[in-house]
Parts: sequence; C-alpha cells; structure tokens
Amino acid sequence: MVGHRFDVTWIFLFALFFLQSHCLYLPGVAPEDFQKGDPLLVKVNKLTSTKTQLPYSYYYLPFCQPEHIVDSAENLGEVLRGDRIENSPYVFKMREPQICNIVCRKILDKKYAKAFKEKIDDEYRVNMILDNLPLVVPIRRPDQENAVVYQYGYHVGLRGQYDGSKEEKHFINNHLIFTVKYHKDPLSDSARIVGFEVKPFSVKHEYEGEWNEKTRLTTCDPHAKRAVTSSESPQEVEEKMEIIFTYDVEFQESDIKWASRWDTYLLMDDDQIHWFSIVNSLMIVIFLSGMVAMIMLRTLYRDISKYNKLENQEEAQEETGWKLVHGDVFRPPTNSDLLCVYVGTGVQFFGMIIVTMIFALLGFLSPSNRGGIITVMLLLWVFMGLFAGYSSARLYKLFKGTEWKKVTLKTAFMFPATVFAIFFVLNALIWGQKSSGAVPFGTMFALVLLWFGISVPLVYVGSYFGFKKPAIEDPAKTNKIPRQIPDQAWYMNPTFSILIGGILPFGAVFIELFFILTSIWLHQFYYIFGFLFIVFVILIITCAEITVVLCYFQLCSEDYLWWWRSYLTSGSSALYLFLYAAFYFFTKLEITKPVSGVLYFGYMLIVSYAFFVLTGTIGFYACFWFTRLIYTSVKID
Repeated sequence: MVGHRFDVTWIFLFALFFLQSHCLYLPGVAPEDFQKGDPLLVKVNKLTSTKTQLPYSYYYLPFCQPEHIVDSAENLGEVLRGDRIENSPYVFKMREPQICNIVCRKILDKKYAKAFKEKIDDEYRVNMILDNLPLVVPIRRPDQENAVVYQYGYHVGLRGQYDGSKEEKHFINNHLIFTVKYHKDPLSDSARIVGFEVKPFSVKHEYEGEWNEKTRLTTCDPHAKRAVTSSESPQEVEEKMEIIFTYDVEFQESDIKWASRWDTYLLMDDDQIHWFSIVNSLMIVIFLSGMVAMIMLRTLYRDISKYNKLENQEEAQEETGWKLVHGDVFRPPTNSDLLCVYVGTGVQFFGMIIVTMIFALLGFLSPSNRGGIITVMLLLWVFMGLFAGYSSARLYKLFKGTEWKKVTLKTAFMFPATVFAIFFVLNALIWGQKSSGAVPFGTMFALVLLWFGISVPLVYVGSYFGFKKPAIEDPAKTNKIPRQIPDQAWYMNPTFSILIGGILPFGAVFIELFFILTSIWLHQFYYIFGFLFIVFVILIITCAEITVVLCYFQLCSEDYLWWWRSYLTSGSSALYLFLYAAFYFFTKLEITKPVSGVLYFGYMLIVSYAFFVLTGTIGFYACFWFTRLIYTSVKID
C-alpha cells in the first residue's frame, strides 16, 4: 500500500513538473529559433474573397509550383474553414536578403487567363504562412500619423486603365517584396520570427534574347542591385501573355518579442465601442434587475403575506392574481415531449459555450491555433450530449412521461439532423463551385461518426440516469379539470409579449454581434474573448430577468400557460438576430453571387436556430425556478 502511494505521488509530481514546463506554449505553437542561413519555408493557404465567401486552393490558379506539392496536416476546424495549407516554391534563408529572385515563367492559355480575370474581379486575396504567422499587407491610415492597418493576404491582381484609354484591363501582382521581421537573442546569434509582411507589385518583366534558366531580367537585377519600386509598367492578364513571377526578401530586426508578436496584428483601435456595448448592456440589466427586485421584494412579499394571512376559504376565493392558478400552473403543457427535447438541446449548447469561453479566456484558442475554436466547439457539443439527455429526461419525468427512450431519440437527433441537412445542402452548393470550402467526404464521415458514435450514446446514458432519479415534486397539486383562462388585455397577447420579450436580450448583444459577423464574413480575427464573456453573462441575466418579469405579469392575469411562453419569450431574440444578419448583409457586405448569398443566409439560419435554443432554455429555467419559488412560499390548501 505504501509503495503504491509512493508511485502515485511520483506520477503526480512528474505531471506537475510537465505542466509547469509546458504551460507557456501550446502544442504546435512553441517558438522556433533560427540561425543565420537557416531555410525558412513559406506555406501557401487558401485564396479568399469577401465578395464571394468561396475559398479556393492556392494552386487552383496557375501560380508557380514546387517540384512536389505537399499538403500540411489540418485539424477538423481548419478543414471546415476551407483551409488548404501546402508548401510553396518560396524558400528564404534567415537574415540573407534576396533581390529579384525568379520563381517561374508562365504563358497563359485561354482557360487560365479567364480564371485569373475572374479572381481579380472578385477581389481574391492570396494567403501565406511563415512560422505560423499569416502574411499581411501594411497600409498606412491617412487619418492618424504613424498608424498602420494590416490586411490579411495580398490581392491576386487589380483592374485599371492605361493613360489615354477607357478600356479596363486586368493586371496581376507578379512581384512580391517580402519583409521578415525577427527578434534577435542578445546572448546568442539565433533569432525568432515576429512579423511577415508583403508589398505586391505588378511588373511587366523584360529581358534580352531567348528565355532560358540563366536569363537576366532588365526590369530588376540582383547583380546590378536594381530592384522593383513601383508598378509603372504593369503585367497585363491576357491569353498567350508571358508572366514572370519574382520576389524580393528583406529582413528587419524588431524590438517585438516572440510572445507579443500577435499583438501588432490584433491591435484594437475600437475598444471604446466594446466598452460602450458593455455599458449599454449593463443599463438594460440594471433596468430589468430593478423591475425584478420590485416584483420580488415589494409585490411578491406583499402578496405572499396577504395570502398567508387569509383565515378562511371564502376570503381566498375572493382574491385574484397569481395564487388563483396554483391548481393549474404546474399542469404539463401541450407538446411536452418537444419542450423536453429543446430544453435538453439548450443545456447542451450552454455547456459547450461556457467551456469554450473558459478555454478562450485562458488563451488555448489564440489566433495562432487556426481552426482551434471550431474543433473545440464540435468536440464539446458531442460530449455535452450527456447533459442534454439528463436534463430532457428529468423534465420529461416531471411531466409524468413514461416513454423516455422516445424523447431521448428526439433529443439526440432533432437539432443535429436539422443543422446537418442545411449544412449538407450548402456543402453541395460549395462543391458545385469547385471551392476548397467544400467539406471532403472523409471529414463528413468523421462528423457523422462523432454524432452517432459518441454524441447519441452519451445522450442515452444521460437520459438513463436522469429518468432513474426520483421525479421533481411540484409545490402545488394540479386540479383534474383545467381552469378557464379569462380574456386577456391586448398587451398580454402571447404573440405580442413573446416578440417584446426578445428585444432586450438582443439589445444586450447586438453591438458585439457586429464584431463577430465582421470577423466571420470579412475575414478578420476575433480575439476579444474577455469582452465576449462579459456580454454573454449579461445575455444570461437579461434573458432570465425579462422572462421572469413577463411570466409574473402573465400569472397575475390568471394565464397559467407559461411553459412554452417562457421558452419562446427569450428565444424570440433569435428572430431579431436573423433580421440583423439580413441588415448586415445588405449594408456591410458586397456579395453579388446568388450562391454566396444562399451560403450567407443558410449559415446565419443555423446560427439563429442555435441562438433560439440557447436563449430559450435560459429563459425557461429562470421561469421554472421563479414559479417554484413563489408557489412554495404560500400556504396552499
């Protein structure tokens, strides 16, 4: 026994030492030291456009290719994002500048000339990676002195006109000036890469005589120290045109340390807007909290005291208000099975988002870990099936249900099947466009395997334990004959009150929603998870409080059908989210292709559906707690 305890102690100490040694760096993103002359391998990623939202592999266009194209291993999130990371013919040597390095010479045929023109029209950008840093184009801001904005990737080309001509031509960026920034170790000669920038140019290269491997260009020449500085004589894209691809490499020493190298890329100029968003949301929370406090402390306290002082049944019958419906308030609703399914799915979503937020706040989902957030969310969704099954079974047993396996089956399949069906149709559209964003069959099979192999069994396990536990007891007995609900005022109409209830939760998040949509559809990094977490907490409080307030008003008007209405009240905020997404599409995006529009609204429909399930569940549980609290507090005969 002593020996066994000794072994466990050593294992624990070793694990602690291992965590302390590796806690600063995540797998795959540890710093790499380079000596002078070490090869630097540039990788190419997808071609992206904010106008089409359809990514393409770099070698979809006839760019220069290495001898053998090698795909980098991508995680699940990267594949779903459409990332296709491959090697490239660009090879640098650390701290050894190069001028006018010829990559290759291409003569365009009709097919490839058309492909280049289409991608230039759609404003596609070329994305590259060096030492896990994305390639950026620095652009100076005219409104601020010494302020630089970074755009990810450089344009394939541009459209323009020659002087004196009205005909618009297509020009390709065939000369790239790379700048590699490095931070040198003062104690050794090694250095770490802290920046990767590019300035693209369109240059019609010229040379004397016939083309061969030893041909020297007259437009730029490393021997004569002649470099490209402008695009005065640009390279046109036309059939049978000759294009020579070249590049320069410059190295700049930087004071930025490796641990802070992403700070430049993620420089936030709009933090005041985020603070305004939070203050705006807090105002809504304070207003709602005041209303809830007034109801709980004054109205409810007065009501409960009055009800408990009633001496006889005749006096109780003369009373009006929420106590009168005590015999019906816990009556199971219509379509109770469906409510159990949606509540279980909402719990699954809530667990996934909370754990994802914690991972993000701890830095595990930094931008350097491409595709990490999608991978983590998918895996968490799968494993949270345990809680989905448990919560749906507990609620089902409260409703005196007996066929728990049927409800479990619906919980495991209803939401995922709906999302998968929409996703499958959208993926077929992407595949029809020959885009790299189409999810391969192998990945699709892996997703189905995660669903059927892990998620579904876990939902069943959770349901088994949830149904096995004793049923939750209601504070009041339910009458055999349902009470008639009196005519309601116009403002207590279910449709009206449900739509009103969704406005405030949406109002608490809509400013932050703008930044999230911008990061998704305008290909920018979203990294301010601290702000997002605060806004999410505010969303939870807002959903809970607005539902409690409206639920109290509903019960006071002797309407006891609160089960579904509590879910739909806060869940209706998803409708406003979808309407805002439509507003964003027409005001902020320049999408012109019908396929791209279908993709946008298809994905936003999935997001809105998920938001409905999440917020609806929060509102439901708040109202569930509230009704049990107030009916437990009064003496019911």
